[in-house]
Amino acid sequence: MAFIRSVLHLLLMAVTVIPYTLALLAARFGGARKETVYAIARAWLALSVHSAGPLLGIRPRVTGMEHLPTDPRQGVVLLCKHQSTYETFLMPAIMPRPLAYVFKKELLKIPFFGWSIGSLDMVHIDRSQGSRAFAKVLQQGRKLLEQGTWVIMFPEGTRVGRGEAGQYKSGGARLAVSAGVPVVPIAVTSARCWPKKPFTKRPGIVDVSVGPQIPSEGLTQEELMQKAQDWIEAEMRRLDPEAYPKEQ
Repeated sequence: MAFIRSVLHLLLMAVTVIPYTLALLAARFGGARKETVYAIARAWLALSVHSAGPLLGIRPRVTGMEHLPTDPRQGVVLLCKHQSTYETFLMPAIMPRPLAYVFKKELLKIPFFGWSIGSLDMVHIDRSQGSRAFAKVLQQGRKLLEQGTWVIMFPEGTRVGRGEAGQYKSGGARLAVSAGVPVVPIAVTSARCWPKKPFTKRPGIVDVSVGPQIPSEGLTQEELMQKAQDWIEAEMRRLDPEAYPKEQ
């Protein structure tokens, strides 16, 4: 039954992404404001998240939203735990401000989905360019932050399994230090329901915990990232203690 429900949810996303993408492209090339274009993309992501409730039995439980900036001029870098595709859909759906992902350019080749994200204010990079690729992240990231768009990054770089911690990279912290903005760490327990690789999803609650802002002033990028990592991993153990071995 879980497999069938997973197939139905995938089909729903595959079918609905087409009209939403066409509407997004029409809005973009029709001269609509960028807020309107983003709202169309956000609506599809929200549909994917909300439909996971009745179809898959997966629902988010979000805490800590009071830690987010309320000043519309305040930029922030969100550093999020990455266990599955679920949080990539969820974050724009729940955040009160437009988000810009930093992603590899290969995603632009995916029909409809790639065309959509390529039409938004996002930062796509060519990893083969090495240091030049990250120079683009800094340049475009600072510009977006100045415009009031929040930049979201997965510091582990890729999805990690339940109870695991990847190697945290300091790119997001480097951007925050460069732009003089705080970071907000986010813990997500999506792997309890939406595993890293298996197709079949399991019903349950995905906890999302938004942590306190960590100012970047006076810190190196390594120090800032370490503070974010310490908070995220400690919070993951609090939210999902069954996934971690008990300390002796």
